[in-house]
Amino acid sequence: MNEWNRIVGHDWAVDILRAAIRHERVGHAYLITGPAQVGKTTLARTFAQALNCQAADVAARPCGKCRPCQLIAADRHTDVRLLQPEVGSRGNPIIKIDQIRTLQQELSLAAYEARWKVAILRQFEAANASAANAFLKTLEEPPRQVVLLLTATDAESLLPTIGSRCRHLPLRPLPLNTIIDALQSRRRIAPEQAEHLGHLADGRLGWAIQAATDPQLREAHTASLAQLHAILHGSLLERFQQAEKLANKAEELPALLQTWVAWWRDMALVAWQQSARVVHVDQLAQMQPLATTWGKPAIVASLKHTQTALWQLQHNANTRLVLENLFLQFPQA
Repeated sequence: MNEWNRIVGHDWAVDILRAAIRHERVGHAYLITGPAQVGKTTLARTFAQALNCQAADVAARPCGKCRPCQLIAADRHTDVRLLQPEVGSRGNPIIKIDQIRTLQQELSLAAYEARWKVAILRQFEAANASAANAFLKTLEEPPRQVVLLLTATDAESLLPTIGSRCRHLPLRPLPLNTIIDALQSRRRIAPEQAEHLGHLADGRLGWAIQAATDPQLREAHTASLAQLHAILHGSLLERFQQAEKLANKAEELPALLQTWVAWWRDMALVAWQQSARVVHVDQLAQMQPLATTWGKPAIVASLKHTQTALWQLQHNANTRLVLENLFLQFPQA
């Protein structure tokens, strides 16, 4: 089975990358954007495999069976580097200039065994200013036979000078039915569980696949909602205390707020009498009276405030201040 076929729901992006290889027009840099666990790194890694696959037929690449394909899949290929953020002093993800300089040194050397040297830079929005500016030089003067693959939540989270030098592939959340079908056909998950996970995934197939085999991830999702309810029912003092507590878990906050965004979106659907479309179907009994009490303006405002807070945290704002401001905006349950 061709490894491209393992990518679900992003056929247009696959077509672009396959055509680049087929017509020998591979760009030096690509920016793959989208929500967490929507498939950005999977797409980047599969492209790296296709660039270096040993299959004689270009259309059959990546085969997934040759030595380069298997090494890249395991992140053990000498010439394919995966760069990920480190944990910063505040617990937030950060890409530092030292990481970029080390990568630049590696990319300046000739490939050891690959056709193309590839660097996959995950969550590049986590790069601090000095790291981003240092990397700009590599984008402006890329070494020969090197492909740079950046992933980020959105292009706006990066310096304009970086985004403009990359070919942009914006991945979107997948439709519910696409996720359910993939879970059933590719992971052999029972229909009822596939539908439940599909709703909770909120368009993120990667999350659904991981949650299917990881009870802790499902428990974390439940705990995220419990924290939100505690904040909504809490006093002003308790909300400040929750903000202080959560600020010490900065690496967990993007996933936490993504869950809250989905919950507030569900609240909006309930307020507009669209309950059949909600993600958290098990929360409907709690949502309906809250929707009546709060009203549409407060619900929409809370959704927007949560989305803004998520964006601010992804752009390295002060974690505690962002959370305190957010919790003060929430209505009282």
